[in-house]
Amino acid sequence: MTGGEPKGVAEGVRVAVLPDPRTVTVTGIRPGLTVRGLGRNQIPTADWLCACGHHERARGRDRVTDLTTRARVDHCPHTEQHRRNAA
Repeated sequence: MTGGEPKGVAEGVRVAVLPDPRTVTVTGIRPGLTVRGLGRNQIPTADWLCACGHHERARGRDRVTDLTTRARVDHCPHTEQHRRNAA
């Protein structure tokens, strides 16, 4: 071994580096706010897809209420926050 290889890797054996399985690319979904499960005996769930690609999901009445209060479909708070941080 030459010090760069992890222990247990045989000489000449290639190690495959796979893409992160948690990374998801979604196409065909329009930005917006979707709320489901508002019926009796259901747990409410909300999904917010911002125009910049940021996604948030909330589950439970209090968290859904918080998300629906913060979510803005017509403008992106994430890119504005990055601009403020950079300044």
